Amino acid sequence: MAETTHTEISPDTPLDGELGELDEKARLGAPSGERAVIDGFTEEGERLPGGDDGTEQLGFKKHSHGNAPVIPEASRGERRRSFDIADFPALTGLEEDWRFTPLKRLRGLHTEALSGTAPAVEVTGAGNVTVETVGRDDVRLGASATPEDRVSAAAWNAFGDATVITIPKETVADGEVMVSVRGAHAEAAAQHLVIEAKAFSKAVVVLDHQGSATLAQNVEIVVGDGAELTVVTVQEWDDDAVHVSSQQAKVGRDARYKHVVVSLGGDLVRLTPSSIFTAPGAEVEMYGLYFADAGQHLEQRLLVDHAVPNCKSRVTYKGALQGDDAHTVWVGDVLIRKAAEGTDTYETNRNLILTDGARSDSVPNLEIETGLIEGAGHASATGRFDDEHLFYLMARGIPEKAARRLVVRGFLNEVIQQIKVPSLEERLSESVERELAAGNL
Repeated sequence: MAETTHTEISPDTPLDGELGELDEKARLGAPSGERAVIDGFTEEGERLPGGDDGTEQLGFKKHSHGNAPVIPEASRGERRRSFDIADFPALTGLEEDWRFTPLKRLRGLHTEALSGTAPAVEVTGAGNVTVETVGRDDVRLGASATPEDRVSAAAWNAFGDATVITIPKETVADGEVMVSVRGAHAEAAAQHLVIEAKAFSKAVVVLDHQGSATLAQNVEIVVGDGAELTVVTVQEWDDDAVHVSSQQAKVGRDARYKHVVVSLGGDLVRLTPSSIFTAPGAEVEMYGLYFADAGQHLEQRLLVDHAVPNCKSRVTYKGALQGDDAHTVWVGDVLIRKAAEGTDTYETNRNLILTDGARSDSVPNLEIETGLIEGAGHASATGRFDDEHLFYLMARGIPEKAARRLVVRGFLNEVIQQIKVPSLEERLSESVERELAAGNL
């Protein structure tokens, strides 16, 4: 498939600081020989303290030039975070973060008290990993993540007990940590999980969601200095499930963090994974696979926040769609803050539309506040089968239907192979086969 969007910045890109004095004055609109001054800002363009920070309406601020109407906040760094649901106005569907989400299908997760029974959680696998069920008063809860939308805040205020999984310092887990999340109730419910990999530990944690549920979920992930953590989250719900999950990770110095999303089941699944660098030298990989059938809505909105220098991130998400009203959404936000010199980042999203009537929305966003980086870029592509690939296979005696399945399997297998848990990889490959069979491909 041909890439439809591509942006790249390298160290050779001209930087504001390299402009000559006359060019700088021209950029600011100042006549030669005069200082350029903009109210509320320094000569270097930095906002002065005590200025007008805008209105209290979430997602909007006053225009910087006089009393013009409010404009949407463009930066992910400006988005509000709060444990208080009152800080997030009622959703209308016009908000940037919710404009692709069919709110009527959330089944009250954004409007009602989340008083239902949460899915059962069972943790098995590694024997040298600590698993605890704790109350809301545990100091570890909320220490590493703050809700950034209305559903996440509602989940924070409604959950009862939380599950905390800890990989001790300098410990290599003696097997995969399997977290089974099984839903059996339709009432709107809340759930809270914490995964912490202490310094120089190493583990793979799998969140396996199955059954039926209407669930608002918060997952806090802490990757300590020098730790290596892989978190795989599988959404293989029943057809009637609704699942909205915020999965926020903080990544320490020289740590290695891999996050893999696999969304296959459910009526509506909306995940918002984020990775925030807290110290230099860390690396993050974020992978995603989603396969939407007729009527399904699968949405992924991710954030990589380069807040410190000399960190690296790679994002690869792939999706397939088939059937009427199958809808997938991928929004990838990468924020490179002013302090994050030496950043190396790239994100890509590819979608394969298998039948008529399906829709894929793909929005890569790259926000850069410093030019002193190693490199940054993004790419997005959405299309149908490559006729040349099909012709190549069919010319070698492979029937068209089998050739189509081979193309889809090869397209998605790149993500499945990143899981590194053989039994789970085999199960997911079989699930993809069932999806293809259901679509009569």
